[in-house]
Amino acid sequence: MLIKTASDGFNHSASSDITPQRVYAGRRDLMKLMATGVAGAAMASMAARNARAQVTRAGKLAALPGVKSGVAGALTMEPVTAYKDITSYNNFYEFGTDKADPAENAHTLKTSPWSVDVEGLIKKPARYTLEDLLKLSPQEDRIYRLRCVEGWSMVIPWVGYSLSELIRRVEPLGSAKYVEFVTQADPKTMPFVTSHVLDWPYVEGLRMDEALHPLALLTFGLYGEVLPNQDGAPVRIVVPWKYGFKSGKSLVKIRFTDRQPATAWNKAAANEYGFYSNVNPNVDHPRWSQATERRIGEGGLFAKRRKTLMFNGYEAQVGQLYAGMDLKKYF
Repeated sequence: MLIKTASDGFNHSASSDITPQRVYAGRRDLMKLMATGVAGAAMASMAARNARAQVTRAGKLAALPGVKSGVAGALTMEPVTAYKDITSYNNFYEFGTDKADPAENAHTLKTSPWSVDVEGLIKKPARYTLEDLLKLSPQEDRIYRLRCVEGWSMVIPWVGYSLSELIRRVEPLGSAKYVEFVTQADPKTMPFVTSHVLDWPYVEGLRMDEALHPLALLTFGLYGEVLPNQDGAPVRIVVPWKYGFKSGKSLVKIRFTDRQPATAWNKAAANEYGFYSNVNPNVDHPRWSQATERRIGEGGLFAKRRKTLMFNGYEAQVGQLYAGMDLKKYF
């Protein structure tokens, strides 16, 4: 299957249209179900439908249908951020450091053909084409919060499957303790990799048990379509309990290692960006507080800030991964 993306513009819904009448009605129906005690199975499917209902546009990217996720914590009933905001307010320094730069510049990224080398301390190293990766497992609809270290957040309907599906297929050796993710760094298609903002290529990493957690998502799309270039096309990682920069985009290599990877932001400013980078409101960034956040699409810079949740609200699912650790030391 060959995935292509459109290069023309979109006619997106405005941020003010983020909760249309049909979505509101769906939530009202859900409240009725909750009152009768039969909402359990309905909540997940309704959340996914609501996510799809919140965007209407003429120009679309190629469809990437998903199935309802059965992973605990993979769906939320929070209002989903508008497609317009998700695709126009991005961190992707390979295309510029301003939040609007990726949407303006990422059209140069060529996503077909694409392959990802999976190597290192595994029994079955291989080069996977994008088509190979898509065939490994059915894609699931998941609605995850995304929290960025700068103090803003979104709620995004991703499409993908648990990274563990790929990890188990390549059969890591017992000596493999970490997984490293490498983003493409092509100056011909990613113009800002010639800058000295970071040490390219962009590298991120997870501990093996973090990578195996079912919430860690190998991601190919959002809002039921393939990923837009500015959001990490054609394949990225999403780790919802960590700050957004931990979720490497436009991956070309996944490497299994016995050593903690030297990650991009940790190399750039180790006192500000630790290896773990779990969302922790009790650990401030040296230059600002992490106690509150601003949800994109809720009134701009003057919106009322909301309290930041431990592990971005996924403490029940992932807190045990860090039992006994000093989260101020391993930040």
